[in-house]
Amino acid sequence: MIRLEFIYALGGLLFLTVAVLEFLDRANPKRYRKTTFWGIYGITFLFGSVLPPFATGCLVILMVLVTGWKDLGASKVKTTTETERRQSAARLRDKLFIPALCIPLVTFLGTLLLPKIAINGQALAAAKDSTLVSLGLSVIVALVAALWLFRQRFITSLHEGRRLLTAVGTVAVLPQLLAALGALFAAAGVGQVVSEGVTRFIPADATFLVIVAFTVGMALFTMIMGNAFAAFPVMVAGIGLPLIVHKLGGDPAIMAALGMLSGYCGTLMTPMAANFNIVPAALLELPDKNGVVKVQIPTGLILLAVNTLLMYFLVFRF
Repeated sequence: MIRLEFIYALGGLLFLTVAVLEFLDRANPKRYRKTTFWGIYGITFLFGSVLPPFATGCLVILMVLVTGWKDLGASKVKTTTETERRQSAARLRDKLFIPALCIPLVTFLGTLLLPKIAINGQALAAAKDSTLVSLGLSVIVALVAALWLFRQRFITSLHEGRRLLTAVGTVAVLPQLLAALGALFAAAGVGQVVSEGVTRFIPADATFLVIVAFTVGMALFTMIMGNAFAAFPVMVAGIGLPLIVHKLGGDPAIMAALGMLSGYCGTLMTPMAANFNIVPAALLELPDKNGVVKVQIPTGLILLAVNTLLMYFLVFRF
């Protein structure tokens, strides 16, 4: 069986490789801080399942201290020249998209097939882990495809990975931190507080208003927390399950799917989703760091309205 821990281990090895490359870069004035940051991050991926929670927490605090309360900055990496890149783009044309398309394709197929393929009576991947396992495998397939298409050595991919990862910077850890925050909020009973607040101001039989409270609440919590995965457990525990599913008899699958889509509408409209909205602006060197968010706000509002209507018309019909 391909366990989820194997995929985390691959990620940990990548981060440790970045740490080693940073340490070997003597021209980098921040090489010791960067080495420490990415090294610790790699250790949490490699040994997170066996480290005591207190030890992992201490490592995370050390990562924060190492950054000095600001980003560490991108590393300068020289792999190919601009002329070589232009020649490669002219030669490959639309084939440039093959490695990128491998990721969703392999992830989709793996999610469907891995739990159904058994060796010695054991599935290749557990159904609950199949999507993340498939995502990890898809990255490997995309890497092989890229090396073959671009005719580059494996070490080049490591240097390019370092360049991109350091360009993203400390924001790379944000999805994990926000997901942990969502779990913490759920464990602290924030969902119960939300449920009590909604039932206090909205009658339980006011179906449309309950739906609006759920979808808009998902978007708002996502805007605050920066991640729909962080908002999801709070809103589902507060409104989705107790009101829409249990009291009103809604379909839990439709509630969950459209609820997540509503959360993603909030992702489009918040700078807190830095890995989606702020990092692209930085990588593209846009003059307005919030430019991506401003352009996406109309789309986010329209999609939120559509998701609300879809929820109202579909969640009680199946």
